[in-house]
Amino acid sequence: MLQQTQVTSVIPYYNEWLCRFPDFASLARASENDVLHAWQGLGYYARARNLHATARAVVDRHRGRFPRLVEKMQQLPGIGKYTAHAVASFAFDQSVPIVESNTARVLTRVFDFRESIDSLAGRATLWQHSAKLLSTRNAGIYNSALIDLGALVCVPREPKCAICPVKRFCRAENPQTLPVRKSRSRTKRLIEEHAFVIRQGKILLEQSAARWRGMWILPPLKTSASGEPVYRSTFPFTNHQVTLLVYHRPAPRKIAPKLRWFESIDRVPMPSPHRRATQSLIEQLATKAPTFLSQPDGWETATRARSSLSVER
Repeated sequence: MLQQTQVTSVIPYYNEWLCRFPDFASLARASENDVLHAWQGLGYYARARNLHATARAVVDRHRGRFPRLVEKMQQLPGIGKYTAHAVASFAFDQSVPIVESNTARVLTRVFDFRESIDSLAGRATLWQHSAKLLSTRNAGIYNSALIDLGALVCVPREPKCAICPVKRFCRAENPQTLPVRKSRSRTKRLIEEHAFVIRQGKILLEQSAARWRGMWILPPLKTSASGEPVYRSTFPFTNHQVTLLVYHRPAPRKIAPKLRWFESIDRVPMPSPHRRATQSLIEQLATKAPTFLSQPDGWETATRARSSLSVER
């Protein structure tokens, strides 16, 4: 959860996750729908799918016990070198180095390392530097301290060198210029158009097979829409900036297999941008129904939306 999300955001998700899935067996038994619903709001849903797949692998291949060898860990879905080393260090107190954003910043400054840490060669050198400094005892405490040093003292913009406990070992003359990274790719701007379809107190959603695979979203429009959208928002996604436009559309007579009507979205796994859009539009129907009087299923739909659709706030 911490790989792409801030600590303050993670804590409630972490506690809820452990309540729902206290061990590998319970996570392995869960449906993908339940796993994605528990993860919604954290983004990067491949992480949730990998956790789910890993739990099943641990149960099937390792009798429910997580492997202790780093090499075995890295054979599990979604577990790379950093995650395997972090688990080995913090869960099993093995003397293995770790390199993540905070420790990478500390290491580049201590060694005045001026190669790009995004390159394969630069990353490999960082792992070598990390291994040189590693304690053979209490590695978990040491690695935790190194992370805290980067998070609290050796910070990105204005490092607190005056109070740094390792300043006499640090070789960097201009630490704020480190680490060196490749220039970021330009942000791509996308416009995505979707339909808001509601009938008899039920809303039509489509199960995504692309970006949010397995999640439920407002149905994409196959052709460019005309007229004014009933909802508009902009959100970031990796190196993209996506503008979400939603248009009111009448209910179709028949729906494709990947489409489904829902009476409630409470337990439906939805990406945050689509959940926010759905909540906003349901509230519009319930409080500003006259706006939709000219639309199919207008007033009747608005009245039923208030009573039938349960909206997570």
